[in-house]
Amino acid sequence: MGAKKSKEVSTELTAKQIALIKANTKYTDQEIREWHTGFIRDCPNGKLDKKKFAEVYKQFYPDGKVDKYCKHAFDTFDTNHDGSITFEEFLLAIAATSQGNVDERLAVAFDLYDISNDGQIDQKELATMISAMYDLVGEQDRKGDKDPKKRAADIITKLDLTGDKKLTKAEFISGCKTDPVIHQMLAPNA
Repeated sequence: MGAKKSKEVSTELTAKQIALIKANTKYTDQEIREWHTGFIRDCPNGKLDKKKFAEVYKQFYPDGKVDKYCKHAFDTFDTNHDGSITFEEFLLAIAATSQGNVDERLAVAFDLYDISNDGQIDQKELATMISAMYDLVGEQDRKGDKDPKKRAADIITKLDLTGDKKLTKAEFISGCKTDPVIHQMLAPNA
């Protein structure tokens, strides 16, 4: 009788994993090992699930509501869409949001906002993410210019170069780079 192979994730860091991460980040062997030690301490099975992911964000935003934002961020970082984030996915996501040049970091922000994963951000997706970001930082005032739907409409009107009421990755990156207010709001760490 053939036994099914389980999709076990190894908690041991291999030379192949280190080589992959080094090829795609600026981390040294030692830094990768340190990140791995912390990751395995927090995720002994080698996988970060949505619940633990939200717990980590809650440490950085203790006064905010992290659930909506974390759902979208988790889905962006779970590149193989298996419902968990492996160490490689985790560290590559950290590197992309912290080590990349401005275009690379804005591309990651775009991927986060592109909820439908169709290569474009529409007004509804943008409003959803603005609302999630407000929840994350504990922003209560959502009236007038701060209304997520109004803000999304204004941003799309300003950045949409083709007039299709959607933003491509190129429009998003270009718009964020040329408008410091939009950049700060949509991608503060980029």
